[in-house]
Amino acid sequence: MPQQISPGRLAALLAALAMLGPFSVDTYLPAFPDMQRSLGATAIAVQQSLTLYMLSFAVMILWHGALSDALGRRNVILLFLAVFGIASLGCAAAHTIQYLWAFRILQGASAGAGVVVGRAMIRDAYAGPRAERLLTLVTMIFAIGPAIAPILGGWIVAVLDWRAIFLFLFVYTATLFGLCWRLLPETLPPGARSELKAAALARSYRQVLGTVRFHFYSGTIAFNFAGLFIYVAAAPTFLLRHLHLNSQQFAWQFLPSVAGIFVGALATNRLAGRVRIGAQVRFGFFLLFGAALSNLGYHLSFPPALPWSVMPLFFYCIGMGMAAPGITLLVLDLYPRVRGVVASCQAFTQTMLAAVVAGVIAPLLAPSVVWLAGGQLACVSIALISWRLGRSRHSAPGPALPNEGLSGPK
Repeated sequence: MPQQISPGRLAALLAALAMLGPFSVDTYLPAFPDMQRSLGATAIAVQQSLTLYMLSFAVMILWHGALSDALGRRNVILLFLAVFGIASLGCAAAHTIQYLWAFRILQGASAGAGVVVGRAMIRDAYAGPRAERLLTLVTMIFAIGPAIAPILGGWIVAVLDWRAIFLFLFVYTATLFGLCWRLLPETLPPGARSELKAAALARSYRQVLGTVRFHFYSGTIAFNFAGLFIYVAAAPTFLLRHLHLNSQQFAWQFLPSVAGIFVGALATNRLAGRVRIGAQVRFGFFLLFGAALSNLGYHLSFPPALPWSVMPLFFYCIGMGMAAPGITLLVLDLYPRVRGVVASCQAFTQTMLAAVVAGVIAPLLAPSVVWLAGGQLACVSIALISWRLGRSRHSAPGPALPNEGLSGPK
């Protein structure tokens, strides 16, 4: 088992783990029409394969962190990589929509381990500006995933068929398993682990979820992300129907979004330790609001057209990339002893909202570009309110957990 790893190599490995999520979602979006024809399913039934994935992702993500707090970070990541690989093969072999649903649920239950446990690993090993820089470095590398996933999916569908997308996911996961087995260190030594007992877990979850400040900060991250995810979930309609593109042209939406996340994370990486988190988040919200308002204003005045319909997404994602890392660190530091539980609860909040967006909000808003833009503005407005309320609470986050304040090696 490896004992040491450079920050850059660790960031690359954790980013590759985090890419399982966008690869699981974005890669198969261009294949929706082909899947509908191949499986004899309705468009809504194929859409629900995304909703079911998000729901299982959200439910299981509550447990990834707790399991890693008790069993070790590395062990949990390896276990769920194996599960995800099996599920990907099952999706590739699906002959009915119900069969596909079942294995998409299994994919969702395992895909979140990398992103949740990865955040805890960063905070185990680093503190302060170093942790913020590494988190933003992971974000910058991770941004490649959502950029290339829909493009890759479109190419695969054009050359082969939708089943090859899931075979690609299997190969990617198998490769990642091998790399993690060789390179990924364990950042939580046995002496720092918590007990995997129902009473201890219940106490940890109760105290974390009972912290009002946790909900405000997590809500800020979740609603900012929801403002982007509305467009991710509605991409087949937004791009194919409103902008009259084809399945090989999904890059028109995803490249500006991912470029924005990269630029925002790069700016935050450079500002870490020199500019306070509050100032970074305020500027992030300035960009988020400006982008959402211009998006709505344009579509109230003009029909959808390139590049103007996708340009606001670039600036929106810069703002999101600047705001998210600092808020994430504030969340993780609420209860240092059980960062895995905290990371799981934060990811659960974000993913459950994304599942609602994918299954309910995006289908309702997708018929109109004005409705989509209005939904994005509503999301960032709620996020700003949540952030202000969280910052206004200066009291302690709540009763300390057992051994509160102990953290891993810095």
